[in-house]
Amino acid sequence: MSKELAMQNVEAQIETPLAAVHRRAGAKMGVWFGCALPDDRGDAREEQRFANESVALIDKNYRAYFTFSGPDRMRYLNAILTNNIKDLGNGQGVVSLLLNAQGRILAEIETFADGEKLFCISYLMIRERLTEVLEKYIIMDDVAFSDDAEKFGTLAVEGPRAADVVKDLTGVDLNSLPPLGWADVMVSSRGSEGAAADKATSENSERSQRAIPCRLVRRFAGGEFIVERDKLEALWDVLLQATQRHGGGPMGYKALSAQRLVKGVPWFGYDFGEKQIPHEAGLESSHISYTKGCYTGQEIVERVRSRGQVNRRRVELLFSGEGVPENGTELTVDGKAVGYVTRAARSWYPPCVLGMGYLGKEHRGVGAKLRWSGGSATVVEFAEALRKVEG
Repeated sequence: MSKELAMQNVEAQIETPLAAVHRRAGAKMGVWFGCALPDDRGDAREEQRFANESVALIDKNYRAYFTFSGPDRMRYLNAILTNNIKDLGNGQGVVSLLLNAQGRILAEIETFADGEKLFCISYLMIRERLTEVLEKYIIMDDVAFSDDAEKFGTLAVEGPRAADVVKDLTGVDLNSLPPLGWADVMVSSRGSEGAAADKATSENSERSQRAIPCRLVRRFAGGEFIVERDKLEALWDVLLQATQRHGGGPMGYKALSAQRLVKGVPWFGYDFGEKQIPHEAGLESSHISYTKGCYTGQEIVERVRSRGQVNRRRVELLFSGEGVPENGTELTVDGKAVGYVTRAARSWYPPCVLGMGYLGKEHRGVGAKLRWSGGSATVVEFAEALRKVEG
């Protein structure tokens, strides 16, 4: 592993709070983001359909949580993260990168303003080293830092009926929140369609009446519920029933990986990490503020920005045939290695094999043809290429 923040090739998987629940339900388990999470429950195609046609329920317990308080909390995080933290208003959130002095990506961190605190979310697989780095930067600042990874968990609903599920269970209009906006809510175990639960056993009925306090965060494809660990299994039960009432159900990470690739969303630890600087990873427009002032690694970011290009860059790939390349698969032109695949998956909505990877500037133009050990690959822009696949 790296001496800095290890992203990939995690040697020991982290057991997650709901792993036993998934196993009891017959899920095939895998290692995702270094954590034990479900591959699927037997039909990844159906699970991806949930996310496209109704609503999918996702266990996102690969996350680490940190809280910052004290009068210098804004100044401190603004000085080490790439996006604008100091102007966050209560109920707002933003995604940033933590870079080293050479501009390499050490972590992806989401920050949420919560009154007199800042609540940050990153990844369990880098929790230990990330904690060391975050504490190291606190020198003269009046900041209190706590590692809350054992306190919370996250579950998500996404798909065209996700807002309906949220409305039924909380009364909140998900679409009224800005992207990464949040609100504290109470999740009722019986939504507007839950009257049928009245005939359940007395034990289940009593549990179903309890409201569960959560933090609701709006995502591009739905909403997430951040909840205290001891209420996580109860929340899973409530959301499972609600998604099933709306024609959906649980989605594992085989389908989720495909779904994220279809949407062109890169994953930290897979599609970008400490080998890349932000412009190589294609994150310069989403994760960086160019007006906020100084932060660690800014000099490199500004130098690359002024130069206007990088030698290698993350690209989107469409693969021929039925094979799915493994992470790290070599990409070649005329037998010469010119790049590699970071992540690939089979999608059923639309039906194709797609992925991401890195290529030099000579070979990354849209339409460029490459080879891998199992067939060919074409550099594409997913939005346009998938319209043709669907057509």
